[in-house]
Amino acid sequence: MITLRQLRYLSALARHGHFGRAAEACAVTQPALSMQIRDLERTLGVAVVERRPGNVMLTDVGREIARRAEEVLTASRDLVDFARHRSGLLTGRLTLGVIPSLAPYLLPRILPTLQSRFPELRLELRETQTRQLVEDIKSGGLDAAMLALPLGEPDIDTLALFEDLFLLAVPSGDPRREHTRVAVEEIDQSRLILLEDGHCLRDQALAFCATAARGRNVVAGGAVFGASSLTTVMQMVAGGYGVTLIPQIAADVERRDDRVKFLRLENPEPGRTIGLAFRRTSPRKVDFAALGEVVKESVDVAPKKAANKKQG
Repeated sequence: MITLRQLRYLSALARHGHFGRAAEACAVTQPALSMQIRDLERTLGVAVVERRPGNVMLTDVGREIARRAEEVLTASRDLVDFARHRSGLLTGRLTLGVIPSLAPYLLPRILPTLQSRFPELRLELRETQTRQLVEDIKSGGLDAAMLALPLGEPDIDTLALFEDLFLLAVPSGDPRREHTRVAVEEIDQSRLILLEDGHCLRDQALAFCATAARGRNVVAGGAVFGASSLTTVMQMVAGGYGVTLIPQIAADVERRDDRVKFLRLENPEPGRTIGLAFRRTSPRKVDFAALGEVVKESVDVAPKKAANKKQG
């Protein structure tokens, strides 16, 4: 009889391509993992792995079995979640992923509310790029993730939370006043500083510049520099090295640096839709809806509080 343990070990082997690393990921010895894989092969009557010196490859049938094993493992996790979380809203362990251009700006707003309103919730966070978050949701490594929509993934459901407009961040010495509306052709793309490849915010910013410039006499020459975090990007802007497109939610925090100012873009203002993504089969959709309400509430309230404090 095939066991869930054998399927977990096969899944780890498929991910790592190495018996030692797969065993370490599963917190077992390499001989124990190897024995379970051999038992799985005997039960199925086929070879699922091709053993080579130093590494391992899945056979064609092994890759298909590993793919189906992921579906079984995900369904088993959902079954456990269904049983464990029947007792109350947002209780127990919840693994949540967040994209880097959102995490440091949104989490400080929502975590205190979650802790006070749902004291039995044990939240585990992971900050990484969209591509990895989507893979982790599919494999069951994450329950949900907050990221930019749309995703276009058939096995993942999404819940839109709020619109996050883009602003143009420029050095404070820029002659334009803060109430000025900036047209895309006014953005010197040779001085545009963005996040490095792999960040969805970079792709969205470049797509806006390309789309808005289409049909216009815009020269998009020069280099578009990349950085690993928005904090680094903003420091470069503050130092006079260029300009950047920054989400409103980040600008609300970065306004504290008086070496930078923010200009609004011409209508229709570009932006991104921030949402919550989760497996279509997840039994915790009521939890995700409750989490979404906390996010909406905090995004709506926090800027107003900041404005009131400034006026006072």
